[in-house]
Amino acid sequence: MSVVAYAPASTANVSVGFDVLGGALTPINGDLFGDRVKISSSDIAFSLDCVGRYAHKLPVDFKLNIVYQCYLGYQAALKKLNQKILPVKMTLEKNLPVGSGLGSSSSSIVAALEALNAWHDYPIDKTTLLLLMGEMEGQISGSIHYDNVAPCYLGGMQLMINEGGVISETLPSFKEWYWVVAYPGITISTAAARNILPAQYRLSEALTYGRRLGAFVHACHTAQPELAAKMLKDVIAEPYRSQLIPGFKEARLVAEQSGALAMGISGSGPTVFAVMTDLIQAQSLQHWLTENFLQNDDGFCHICHLDEQGARVLGTEL
Repeated sequence: MSVVAYAPASTANVSVGFDVLGGALTPINGDLFGDRVKISSSDIAFSLDCVGRYAHKLPVDFKLNIVYQCYLGYQAALKKLNQKILPVKMTLEKNLPVGSGLGSSSSSIVAALEALNAWHDYPIDKTTLLLLMGEMEGQISGSIHYDNVAPCYLGGMQLMINEGGVISETLPSFKEWYWVVAYPGITISTAAARNILPAQYRLSEALTYGRRLGAFVHACHTAQPELAAKMLKDVIAEPYRSQLIPGFKEARLVAEQSGALAMGISGSGPTVFAVMTDLIQAQSLQHWLTENFLQNDDGFCHICHLDEQGARVLGTEL
């Protein structure tokens, strides 16, 4: 017997919502774009295998792998319910590159905890599990952020609340938007991306950030895609992080010339995204980015919609 859980890639910040917006992504061609975790019965308490395109980027020692930390965290959560964790053989299929700005660690975390919860017949509720996912993410990034784990787990576009017992809320999204997502094949650590940001911002920048975020949320709730797209501008991170991404300025110019409504950095980079409404134009930009923005064979470019479903159990085999 076994169970396989899948957790999609995600884009955090979405330009206008630094640390408070995140969206789950799914390619329009139907491919899975995220990590998968398989759990099988075992004669020992725990074992972990890593497979997949980016498995070679993971620590050799399984105790340093975030999936093992998820196992320990889930074990502690079960203990609070006076339940014991079952012996498990876990297999992580690592399909997202580490340090890509696509929620790679969140995808592994969410898939692992979704699989563990399914394996134990869902004893832990969604809110508690999401809190645990945030805690696990914090072990990697140094502080708890939900802007990747929340959309990865719940799907769609999530607005982080983290007040009054509410972690996030789903925003209405625009089905006609295509998200052209390009990962150049290089790595930028979250720590490096945060260190390049200034310690303080001007009052005018803070006001612009708040105004645009408020307008974007309003536009989502009132079905105004043109207004929402105009608000997808970043005054907090992009002016500084863009210098870490080779070819970013040229890619932005080509995206604008190709009909993109907006372009920005996914998470802390180096992945970039462009929002478009015309599929032919999106395919044209995808071709240009593949030929000119990608740095090596590790890179890729997908045309995506928002993944409204989020994490789910797929079946029993990888």
